[in-house]
Amino acid sequence: MGQLGTYISAVNHLKCKPGDTPTIGLLICKTKKQVMAQYALESTNQPIGISECKLSKLIPEDIKSQLPSIEEIEEQVKRIQGKKKEER
Repeated sequence: MGQLGTYISAVNHLKCKPGDTPTIGLLICKTKKQVMAQYALESTNQPIGISECKLSKLIPEDIKSQLPSIEEIEEQVKRIQGKKKEER
């Protein structure tokens, strides 16, 4: 939530003009856990919404074969995280 709040503040300071409505942060999660969402949002006063999303439903059929699978993306993220740990 801290990182998302930073982005919201940056947009408000750098992009918004007088009269613009406040920026809304949207955190899209693989799964939504109500208790964790409540605790994460309890101390913020910025407008933030949390939503659960099934990415596979958002991808048009005609380009699905051109994109990596969720499993491939997750594996790549694990490799990157492993490299970062080794560098420390």
